[in-house]
Amino acid sequence: MPDKKSKFYISTAIPYVNAKPHIGFALELIQADVIARYHRFLEEEVFFVTGTDENALKNVVAAGERGVSPKEFVDAIAEKYKELTSLLCISNDDFIRTTEDRHIRGAQKLWQACKKEDIYKKSYEGLYCIECEEFCKESELADGVCPDHRRKPERVAEENYFFRLSNYQHAIERLIKGDTLRIIPETRKNEMLRFVERGLEDFSISRSNERARNWGVPVPGDDSQRMYVWVDALSNYINALGYADNDARFKTFWQENGEILHCIGKGITRFHTIYWPAILFSAGIRVPKTIFVHGYLTFEGQKMSKSIGNVVSPKDIVEKYGSDALRYYLLREISPTEDGDFSQRSFGEHYNGDLANGLGNLVSRVAALAFTTESSLTAQSTPSPEFKERIDRSWDEYKKALDNFKFNEALNAIWGLIGFCNERINRERPWEEKETSFVTICDTLYVLGHIAWLLTPFLPTTSEKIFSQLGIDPKNEMPWGEQGYKVKREDALFPRL
Repeated sequence: MPDKKSKFYISTAIPYVNAKPHIGFALELIQADVIARYHRFLEEEVFFVTGTDENALKNVVAAGERGVSPKEFVDAIAEKYKELTSLLCISNDDFIRTTEDRHIRGAQKLWQACKKEDIYKKSYEGLYCIECEEFCKESELADGVCPDHRRKPERVAEENYFFRLSNYQHAIERLIKGDTLRIIPETRKNEMLRFVERGLEDFSISRSNERARNWGVPVPGDDSQRMYVWVDALSNYINALGYADNDARFKTFWQENGEILHCIGKGITRFHTIYWPAILFSAGIRVPKTIFVHGYLTFEGQKMSKSIGNVVSPKDIVEKYGSDALRYYLLREISPTEDGDFSQRSFGEHYNGDLANGLGNLVSRVAALAFTTESSLTAQSTPSPEFKERIDRSWDEYKKALDNFKFNEALNAIWGLIGFCNERINRERPWEEKETSFVTICDTLYVLGHIAWLLTPFLPTTSEKIFSQLGIDPKNEMPWGEQGYKVKREDALFPRL
């Protein structure tokens, strides 16, 4: 019998490997992971991919500064990004590197699949920012330098291939305006519409071998040119699905009518919402359905900079506090779509207040009460009406929030339920062995099972620990009370700082 599960394809952007991973990309990985885990919970068939962009000129420059070959350099940094996925408990199904054979062949196949009239060669002169990896106009500079990287672009004059983006002016406008390509949040959609309405201009899609320093994907049929890094990089999304070999996975997750979602940072919105759809239109390939855009992270109110020395390493935080503490902070404190600030003080307050005193304390006190209860804890398979109403309301708020990528609001729903349980325990005082104590303990145990489920996309390690401590199998259908609880006393989930 054929599989009727809905298909859900999700990707992060692929970062340049000119430096080790920073906390800004950790935010993107974690956001995407929550979405992937949530859709698996909805019993959809999910394919989640991340990876690294290794063909940029800035990678070659960084390798030269360190006195190593580009290959040696990108291999070392790419491994750091792979390690980050494990460090943060990311549930990605694939990790693609743009130096892999499957990617190179896929990028070249996509180039050749584009309409012949959409690609042409001409001489060009312009300003190029190596940090942005794109040409810029004089009007876009601030005091003669790139406003994002504070670096003066170099003037380049050479013959390159161009893509007729102008051919897709009306198609892209209709795509965005009609939400056939849904851009979240609305502010980014409006930015892209304003950009399109000013008129789309053809853009350069190759570099000379000399300027590319013989690094990158060769242009099919022209040994003198390498693909522009953004043209080859964007194709990673279909290359991870086996586009080069027309793999069944490409048909299943891309060409058929499932969800295609890209999670990206705001600085690369134009590439994903305008250039990428236009290339796909030209090649006769389906365009994505949704682009979810997050903002930038600052540290203690300052833009993170290697020269200032305030770049936050996610590895350092995880090694000290655990992956779930970092996941929680970034998802609860940082806006899903706007710029946010990472503060050590705020991190500590959330850790102690929400994780140690809130969630951790609830689990510890309920487990202790249940552990000392001699009676069978299987009878209360359905909670009291007040508890059931609160659980149902939390699930409704949670699903509504996650369906709209509002991670912080979904966590608010969970912590509202945690607060409700703590308040009820304080009021009922079940440790006094009153007549209502058994019911209160069973009710709170039942709620803890739901809290563990609600936490699964957000704090996967903590969720597993709660299920284990309650002695229940999350794979079995609810209510768990019918299976019985085998509660264990464990160390605190989040020791106070």
